[in-house]
Amino acid sequence: EICDKHDSEYYAKFKKWADEYFLIKHRGETRGLGGIFFDDQNDKDPEAHFAFSEECLNSVTKAYVPIVAKRKDSPFTQLQKEWQLMRRGRYVEFNLVYDRGTVFGLKTGGRIESILMSLPETARWEYDQSPEEGSEEAKILEVFKNPREWA
Repeated sequence: EICDKHDSEYYAKFKKWADEYFLIKHRGETRGLGGIFFDDQNDKDPEAHFAFSEECLNSVTKAYVPIVAKRKDSPFTQLQKEWQLMRRGRYVEFNLVYDRGTVFGLKTGGRIESILMSLPETARWEYDQSPEEGSEEAKILEVFKNPREWA
């Protein structure tokens, strides 16, 4: 609804941009689910872009905090923890291989520790790992590989 409020083409454009930008090409899956992505916006008045960006940013807290509140005390298994660490590994792969800002910083002599500080403290990789068929992990992996329309 925020996208449509500012431009009726924003959601479709920025959702597609997110699906393409956050694709981990060597895995054939996205880094995460949902969301929009935009940068280098210069086709409108800077104040209009700022207003859109500010409203998007402010909506994150309204959407995210209730999810955290609902789930923060949920129990989890060791297998679920390992899956979480493997997904963090995908985040690391994306950032080090594809993220424009990270790659630029590493190639141009940026402050390495500052660049790498955005990476998770713990991550995991397993050779040829596949989730159990029909599991929640298998279901979400299918969406990582085939992004869906959420709105």
